[in-house]
Amino acid sequence: MVADTKPVIIWNKLASIYFKKAYERIKEDSYSNAEKVKNGIIKVIESLIEHPEKYSPDKFKKENPGNYRAFEKYSYRVAYKHTEREIRILRIRHVKQEPREY
Repeated sequence: MVADTKPVIIWNKLASIYFKKAYERIKEDSYSNAEKVKNGIIKVIESLIEHPEKYSPDKFKKENPGNYRAFEKYSYRVAYKHTEREIRILRIRHVKQEPREY
């Protein structure tokens, strides 16, 4: 019998750096808002372990086979790729930034 293993969350380096910088920018104005945004986004990311396909395929991914997805929370767009073993956080961008295909 094979045990069901849940995927692990892995952050790309640039996504992690941008997320930290965004947190620091928000914190300059309001520590409580920075915590709210950080915790809200992390909560959604952690929920992907149970339901990685609950968000739409990422419209900015060229030739998307369907496992590249994205969601928006607190004006931040989070793109991720899911497989059976991992959920990789690819990028986090403010929605007012120019969208980029990848």
